[in-house]
Amino acid sequence: MKDIMGLMKQAKEMQGKMEAMQAELANAEVEGSSGAGLVKVTLSGKSEMRAISIDPSLLKADEGEILEDLIMAATNDARAKVEKFAAEKTQELTAGLPIPPGMKLPFG
Repeated sequence: MKDIMGLMKQAKEMQGKMEAMQAELANAEVEGSSGAGLVKVTLSGKSEMRAISIDPSLLKADEGEILEDLIMAATNDARAKVEKFAAEKTQELTAGLPIPPGMKLPFG
């Protein structure tokens, strides 16, 4: 019976830590860039766009396609950084726990 109570306590602690981590991710901001910094995109830890910065030199009528490509590249760069940040936070949270390789947290 003590083992079950201990497991329940650990589960409750893990739930609290997961909620704190999710709040931290929601408040985090990660910047991605492309074109040597000519386009910058800031995403939240939940991949919601918070800001975009475009160097005025790119605002030429005949360079719309280049600008579109740079915005996509900056957004993808930021998203990759968000995923890395989230993975690092999850790894910190689950350090020492017997979680099967490849299992992703949070579950949902």
